[in-house]
Amino acid sequence: MIVPHGPKVLISAPGFGRTGDAAIRLLREAGCEIIPNPTDATLPEDALSGLASGADAIIAGMELITARVLDAAPRLKIVARRGVGYETVDLDAATRRGVAVTITAGALTDTVADHTMALLLAAARRIAFLDRCVKTGGWDRVPTSDVWGKTLGILGFGAIGRAVARRAAGFGMRLLACDVLPDAAAAASLGVRLTALDTLLAESDFVTIHVPLTPETRGMIDEAALRRMKPAAYLINTSRGAVLDEAALLAALREGRLAGAGLDVFRDEPLRDLSLAGLEQVVATPHVASHTVETLARMERSCADAVLAALREERPLHVVNPQVYERGPAR
Repeated sequence: MIVPHGPKVLISAPGFGRTGDAAIRLLREAGCEIIPNPTDATLPEDALSGLASGADAIIAGMELITARVLDAAPRLKIVARRGVGYETVDLDAATRRGVAVTITAGALTDTVADHTMALLLAAARRIAFLDRCVKTGGWDRVPTSDVWGKTLGILGFGAIGRAVARRAAGFGMRLLACDVLPDAAAAASLGVRLTALDTLLAESDFVTIHVPLTPETRGMIDEAALRRMKPAAYLINTSRGAVLDEAALLAALREGRLAGAGLDVFRDEPLRDLSLAGLEQVVATPHVASHTVETLARMERSCADAVLAALREERPLHVVNPQVYERGPAR
């Protein structure tokens, strides 16, 4: 049973419940008191620490869950991330405090793959530029690039990378993939050739990034990596902005060493410097690859289910610090 005092759930993720209140109703029906994000924007550490002080659970977006935030919440049992990345959570600090951290694995795979293909097609066919041209009275029929039959390099061959491969196969694309833990069976079933990163970069007409942000992947697509790519190639990123050296990409595009890019994520969000996103050959979206009505509903329900499981002293699904449960349930 959930504890009788009525557990408090801080929903700091901006926009939570905007497209439907099913997850919030589930929490309230279980006796939870909801602490909302009063700004509907990403909360800074001071504000987050203040709101978290009495919380038993946090449903988080991209805000930083630091050791200081965790220290401010002595009753905290779980941080449920709305999304699959968890680099914004101090995982070591959470684990030391017995706080479970969960993600919404599986809930956004297909929608991110859809958005990846949308960016790829929009960049190759210059959809944004042509749309603006027509809407402003122009009729500039510039040549664009084919997608059909081209080579797609998939950097990170997990669930999203495999979902992209399935979609790209429908365009008759030749498929390459690179992963630190290559799944030969999955690659064979999808007609994908596993290869080294250097080979993938050199042979691909399109490179799409689907790796988590870790110390090893931070900045991995740097100037040297971009110089290995074809001048007519396109780079697509729906993973994390910091995986990519944005200054190096800006230089490559300005110097004609790369044809274009489709970017949903950036190092600093929201954008303050529009140098990269403002380029004509860049299609940019505001970190919305998973923001469809249906996917948000799945992710928010997943967060609510994880919170309720933790409050019942049960182990939630998709815990990224299982050490918490190997030594007993979170406090």
